[in-house]
Amino acid sequence: MSVKDVIPGYNAIVLPYHLVQTELSGLKYRHPAKKLRVIGVTGTNGKTTTCFMIWKMLNEAGRKAGLITTVAWGGVGGNETESSSLSNRVEGETLHRTIEHMTTPKVNVLNKRISAIRRAGAEFLVLEVTSHALAQYRTLNIPIEIAIMTNVTHEHLDYHKTFDRYLKAKTKLFKNADFGVINLDDPSWKAFKSAVSKDGDPRKYTTYSIDNLGDLQAVKIKLDPDGVKYKARSEGNPTIEIKTKIPGKFNVYNSLAAVAVGRKLGLTDDQIKDGLYALDEVEGRMNRVNRGQPFDVIVDFAHTPDAFQKVFDSVKDHDGRIISLFGGAGRRDESTRSERGEIAGRYSDLCIITEDDSRDEDPEKIAKQFEAGCKKAGLKNDQIIIELDREKAIKLALEKAEKGDLVLILGKGHEKTILRADGPHAFEDLKVTEQSLEKLLK
Repeated sequence: MSVKDVIPGYNAIVLPYHLVQTELSGLKYRHPAKKLRVIGVTGTNGKTTTCFMIWKMLNEAGRKAGLITTVAWGGVGGNETESSSLSNRVEGETLHRTIEHMTTPKVNVLNKRISAIRRAGAEFLVLEVTSHALAQYRTLNIPIEIAIMTNVTHEHLDYHKTFDRYLKAKTKLFKNADFGVINLDDPSWKAFKSAVSKDGDPRKYTTYSIDNLGDLQAVKIKLDPDGVKYKARSEGNPTIEIKTKIPGKFNVYNSLAAVAVGRKLGLTDDQIKDGLYALDEVEGRMNRVNRGQPFDVIVDFAHTPDAFQKVFDSVKDHDGRIISLFGGAGRRDESTRSERGEIAGRYSDLCIITEDDSRDEDPEKIAKQFEAGCKKAGLKNDQIIIELDREKAIKLALEKAEKGDLVLILGKGHEKTILRADGPHAFEDLKVTEQSLEKLLK
């Protein structure tokens, strides 16, 4: 248990410290973000994929852009080769994996990376911004040209305590932005509109949607196992036919946000369309793993109720059985554990509950909370397995799979470590899944 768990009001007490750190870091690195055109993306889910879509689109159009996200940072010019040993390159040119369990890094790391991206010749920075970063002033001195809201659902209430505080933290990104791109289908959209345009001036924001009539709307949507297709229509503009290589209805929303950004920045419709289609995948986001097995395997970062629902919605029409594997992080909002278990239980034929960054919290207690949700959804004892060793759990899920089944491995996605009571241990869902499949197929 850390000091923040035992001191009442700890997060509020340390806010002045965060503010001082931000100001000192800005001075140390000479406010590198002020020399870039910054596009900030916030929301509960979809931030990383939206960032990658915008980043890829800009670089494919010849507009040199770097990015900082949960998954990776750098990548100026669209360079997707991870290597820090090439001495003739500026560090920010190369796409580096993010090893921290933190989306928007601490201010010194953040400014150091922004500085490297600027030195690499970037014109744009695509920045994934969390509620923690906004509440702790990490992005205070970063000028935001365009702010994007993907969606807002319950998350991080262990930190913010109430949904209203969480929402207010998110809207801070829009208060300092020149322009906003807002998901009209999200119930909180008006809060973001008010933040970016206090007088309601429609020139300060645009909306995108599927269900409602937004400024930009997706119609004639076709969801395929290998991506999505739809037409993006808006008044006064030609309709664009969009195709992505990343599946899931939620990626209609993510790519729509990128379309809105592309149009705001003056890209042609062909540049927008080609740029979005050029993105093959985002590590840990709906990644299909295929080693020749007779069943499907998908690895995804989903770890909130909303993300669970979106993933299961995207695969619910699968013809075979669905085997889902998941767990919950310790010292994080435990109120959603049973809810996530219930969502998984509604769509799965077999649930395997395992560890996921349990930290110093009892992983068996966490698992039981998920189990209660699975049973609430109607699963029987023989449809629920608790295996707290994540590697063994993944192997078990694959062994249980039969021809035509789908195995969903959820929760850690791109992450390279798992956090236990004694600290971080090297662990990658994708790598373990690939290795386990190869052994299984021998």
